[in-house]
Parts: sequence; C-alpha cells; structure tokens
Amino acid sequence: MFTNNWGKSGRKKYCLFIIFIICLSLLFIFSFSWHTLENSEWHPRAMFPCKAVSTSKASYLDLDQLKEVKLQRMLYEKPETLKPPRSDVLIMTPWFAPIVWDGTFNIDILNEQFHQRGVRIGLTVFAIKKYTVFVKTFLETAEKFFMVGHKVNYYVFTDRASEIPNITLSEGRHLVVLDVPSYKRWQEVTMRRMEIIRNYSRELFINEVDYLVCVDVDMRFNDHVGVESLSNVFGTLHPGYFGASRQYFTYERRSQSQACIPSDEGDFYYAGGYFGGTVEEVFKLTNHCHQAIMTDKENNIEAIWHDESHLNKYFLYHKPTKILSPEYLWADYGGSPAAVKRRRFIAIPKDSQIRNK
Repeated sequence: MFTNNWGKSGRKKYCLFIIFIICLSLLFIFSFSWHTLENSEWHPRAMFPCKAVSTSKASYLDLDQLKEVKLQRMLYEKPETLKPPRSDVLIMTPWFAPIVWDGTFNIDILNEQFHQRGVRIGLTVFAIKKYTVFVKTFLETAEKFFMVGHKVNYYVFTDRASEIPNITLSEGRHLVVLDVPSYKRWQEVTMRRMEIIRNYSRELFINEVDYLVCVDVDMRFNDHVGVESLSNVFGTLHPGYFGASRQYFTYERRSQSQACIPSDEGDFYYAGGYFGGTVEEVFKLTNHCHQAIMTDKENNIEAIWHDESHLNKYFLYHKPTKILSPEYLWADYGGSPAAVKRRRFIAIPKDSQIRNK
C-alpha cells in the first residue's frame, strides 16, 4: 500500500515505468516470433516460392519476362460441344487425362503453340549388341514422321558406337551417341534403361531438352508422331491389351515384388516401349522404377515383364497426365481393330535370337 510520502507524482511515474516494461516485453516477443516464422516453411514468402527457370537452377522466374503465347489467325472447323470427335473409344480418363487418338486433336494449333514456346525434344533409344542394326531405319523414318519441324536430339545409347550410322538430319536436329555398358541377359539390359535414363536426365538432358520421349529401337515410324503426344508425364496403351478387362492384364501379381499390383486394381496396361514427359517428370519416374528394380534384385525376384511391370506400377499410383492410344506403339497381335485408324510407330519383325547376339 502506498504511503503518503509517495504522492500522486510518484504513483504516476511508477505506472509509466510498468507500462514501459510491458511494451518492451511485447516488442521483444513479437520480434522473436517474426524471426522464427520468417525462417519457417509457413512464412508468407515461403508459401508461394517462385519456380526456378529450367535453364538456370540458381535463378528465379521474373514474371515480367514471361513470354506471351498467342496464336496467329488460323482457319479450321469449329469444335462442336455436343458432338465429340470420337464416340467409339475412350478419349478422357476419370482423372481428366486425354487419351490421344486420330481425330481428337488439331495438329496445326498445337504446332503453333509449341513453336512459340521453342520446345526442345529428346528421343532416347537403346541399341545394345546387335540391336544397332535397327538404328538406320529408326532414324530415317523418324526424320520423316517424328516431331517434324521441331528441335530434336536423338540420344542413342550403345555399346557399339562405331556401328551407329551417320544419318543426314534436318536443321535443328542432332544425333548424340552415348556409350553404355552391355549385359549378358537382355532382361538386364532392358531393366538398366531406367537407371541410365535417370542418370542422364540429371547430368545432361535437363540442360539440353524440355521433353523426353523414351522408346524401343526395333521400331519404325510409319505416320505422323508430333507434339500432340507431349505432356508432363505420358504412357502408351499396350496394343495387346487396350481392349482387355483388368483380369487379363499381365501385371506382376507376386506380393514379394515392388511391381506387384493387386488383382482388384489397375486402370490400363501400359507398354514399356513408349513413355515420356518433361525431363523432371521422367527423372522421377525412372528413379522410382530403378530403385524398385534394385530392391527386387536384393530380394532375388525379377518382375514378370521387367521394367514394363514397374512402369505399370508407377502409373497406377502416379497417374499420367496424357495417354497415347495404341496408334503410337503398334504391333500385329492377330488383327487390326477398327478403332486404330493410323499406325504411327510399328514394331519391326526380327530374329528371335537377336537379343542374345
């Protein structure tokens, strides 16, 4: 209790002192809290990070420098809202990924968009051992039909670089021969593709191209294959199973394998001979599949269809943003369904012993 000697003046000074101490404490608490928040992932500036430009990982995207992609005046038939371009096939997945069939796209519009973006495309193939005999036909037909008019790098992985032919390429297109080891078993060769594509995605592709298309070399291009096929990550319906029920898909069913898909799951059966996407997404895909393959190897198990089995497992839980119809990877399985109006990329008949030569 205050004494009379304290007086009104003393009590006033005491109150001001207390207020000062309280304000100083609040200021300290606020400063400390803000510093902590600023360095956490919840800080307002951290909640909306800028995406790094792909060509320079240390820089950040300047929104004022974004390039406008504006189509030129073009004449084409008006799309009809109530008349879908194809009613005989599924053209959209339940997760809104388009399925690309003949008649479902306008290539002139797409070409204009991709040209304005200056997109660069990498095409990877593996020509191991005697598979080098397919490279000449592969490249010659690619020059006629694959991404015509766009910038393309052909990446040929081989253990026999001297056998890769020198093909005259169109302007803006380049052949890059990359040395890789061979393996005794063709199964090992095909599974190692995931590891090799992963490694080169990180070390080379990320600096040279925007999209990667990963295909088999024992094929020939037979019709247009263009930018309509490109997306963040895409797969291709297997020509032998695109009309089959889930129960007939040849997924890996053994629970011991990392590629195992339960019998009550699965959207489509994807072919291992044609997949791709942006370099970043292909890196994630191949890295995941390679790690799963290595885990299986440690457990002495090999998936029934090798890397294709792991690819199907990946696409089950990492849905592709676009799916290509069997037009983009055709092989004659005893018939030519009416739904497949164009055969764009076709398997070449080969000696069954060539894998072991």
